[in-house]
Amino acid sequence: MNRNIAFLELKYGNIYGGYPNFYAISEIALLVFEQGSNRIFLETWINNMNIEVVNVFPKVNELGHTIGRGKEVVNLRTRRKKPFDEEFRLDERQLAMAFKNLRPTKMAIKSFLLKNMRKYRFQDIVTFDGRRDVFLCEKSGANFDRYNIVDIQKTLNKETEYLFSLNKLSVVIGFDYDQSYLRSNNLEYWLHPIAARQIMPKSAAFDAARLLMVYNEYHEHHDDFMMKAALLLNKIQNAKQ
Repeated sequence: MNRNIAFLELKYGNIYGGYPNFYAISEIALLVFEQGSNRIFLETWINNMNIEVVNVFPKVNELGHTIGRGKEVVNLRTRRKKPFDEEFRLDERQLAMAFKNLRPTKMAIKSFLLKNMRKYRFQDIVTFDGRRDVFLCEKSGANFDRYNIVDIQKTLNKETEYLFSLNKLSVVIGFDYDQSYLRSNNLEYWLHPIAARQIMPKSAAFDAARLLMVYNEYHEHHDDFMMKAALLLNKIQNAKQ
């Protein structure tokens, strides 16, 4: 009997000019992998409200090592980007309007997650440093009480005593993809065209695809995974010297 396992990834950011500790979800990707058949199902939700959010992104080198961070402002409706201004602030009226525009997304997020939880019937949800992802989904009304949430970053941290980023692990596993396949050092999975169209660099769907390959490489080819992880860390250490 085939068994489903889900991979959850979010993109979120602060409202531009708003509170630094308030996050608005801009994208959700729920990738479901059917173990046994290797079929991949990908469901995505995109926030298209007229709100500007701050996107913080890592700048990485060829080893996946973070060498800096950048910030940009993205309008969720138009997807247009503009430079981030540290001094910019919304006034109270503008901030109230932003929150008003954001309010309908809570029900949309809850409905998206509930529909797909029922549709695919999985028990395990894999995240990567996903505590805030889960919190933001719960804040929108999702209930994860019946699910086993696995944070693969924590699992790896316990085993290696190193806090890997998803970018580094993508290098470790040799992640690659095209419009037909997801590939890594030891694995290859066919992508349905509907799923393939959703996987774009820097998207939540892209991260969910990478997370799937990292998880399966770790569990199915553990020794090879750990050896390549150690080699990458050695390269990073040598590059610092």
